[in-house]
Amino acid sequence: MIYLDYAATTPMTEKAIAAYCEVAKRYYGNSSSLHDAGGQAQYFVEQARNVIAQALDRNKDGIIFTGSGTEGNILAILSLALASKKGKHIISSQAEHTSVHAALNTLEKMGYQITKLALQQDGCIDIKQLRAAICEETAVITIQHVNSEIGAIQPIEEIARIAEENNVFIHVDCVQSFCKLPLQAQVDAITVSAHKIGGPKGCGAVYINPKLQVPSLVPGVTHEKGLRGGTLDTPAIVAFATAVEEYHYKRSHYETLRQYLKETLPKSCKLIETKNQLPNICGVIMDKVEGQYVLLKLNEAGIGISTGSACDIHSDSGTKAILSMGYSVAAARQFFRISFGEDTSIEDLQKLSQTLLAIE
Repeated sequence: MIYLDYAATTPMTEKAIAAYCEVAKRYYGNSSSLHDAGGQAQYFVEQARNVIAQALDRNKDGIIFTGSGTEGNILAILSLALASKKGKHIISSQAEHTSVHAALNTLEKMGYQITKLALQQDGCIDIKQLRAAICEETAVITIQHVNSEIGAIQPIEEIARIAEENNVFIHVDCVQSFCKLPLQAQVDAITVSAHKIGGPKGCGAVYINPKLQVPSLVPGVTHEKGLRGGTLDTPAIVAFATAVEEYHYKRSHYETLRQYLKETLPKSCKLIETKNQLPNICGVIMDKVEGQYVLLKLNEAGIGISTGSACDIHSDSGTKAILSMGYSVAAARQFFRISFGEDTSIEDLQKLSQTLLAIE
C-alpha cells in the first residue's frame, strides 16, 4: 500500500523497535519496585524523561508519561481547570482534537462554561475574539499548536502572552507539532505523543509546570507524582525517547511534495491552504464526491488516506476544522486528508492524482 496517512500514525522506526525489544527482554522490572530490576527500569525511564524534556525545552520535573495523547490532553486540561482559583470558564476552539472536546464536556458537566472560538478562513482563531472572550472567571485557555486535519498553525506565542497578561493557565496540544515546530512560548501544560514521530502507539507525555499545585484527578494513585495511575510501560517509554532522538522533520521534502500535489490534483479537487501550516498535512475537498467514497476507492487502488482525524472516524458531519472555518456540512463531507512521511515519493503522488482523476 502507498501509505498517505502519517498524520494519523507513523510506522515505528527500526531503532525504536530495537530499543523496545531490548528493554522488554532485559529490563522488565517495575520501575516503582525497590529491587535492582526495578532500579534498572527506573533509570531508563528517567533517561527518557530527560530526552522528552530537552526536546520540549522544559523542566524534566514537569514531564508525566501517559498512555496516549488523548489521555495527556484530558489529564492536562482537567488538572489545570481544577488547579485554577479564578473561576469556571474555559476558552478553546471549535476545531480541537476529540480528546480536548471530551475534557471540555466533562468540565461542562461540572458546571464550567465553555467558549469555543471559530477558525477564520486563514485557519487560525481570531485574536480579537480571544481577548473579548476572556473574563474574570476564565481559568484555562486550551489551543492546539497544529490542526491535524488541515495542518494550520495557531499563533501560540501571541495567545500565550494574552494568557499571561490575564493570569490564565494555558494548555497546548502539541501532538502534531512535537519535534516538527519549536514551542518557545511559556505555557503551563503541553501534550505530546510517540506514534506521530516513529515511536510506539499507547505512549505519550504531558508537561505540567512543576511550580503549579495540581490536584490528582484520582486521589490515591502513586505513579508519576500521583497524577497518573498504573505501572509505567518502560519499553514503550524508551522507544519513545529513541524516536525523539532520531527524528528529523524534512520540511523541504514535504514542501516539494505539497507543491507537486497542488499542481497535479484534478480540477474537481481543492487543496485547503491557510496562512501558516505544516506542509505534510494536506486537506482536500473534492467537488460532488464524498470523502468516504474517495477513501474507499483509493483504498481499492492500494492507497491509504483518511477523512480527518482517526478519532473522528464515526462522525457523519465531516471535519471540525472545515466546519469551523465556515464551510458547509456538504463541503465538509467532501473532505479528505493526505499526509506525508519521509518515505513518501513523487511517484506515490503520481498514482494518487491518477486515481483521483478516475474517481471524479
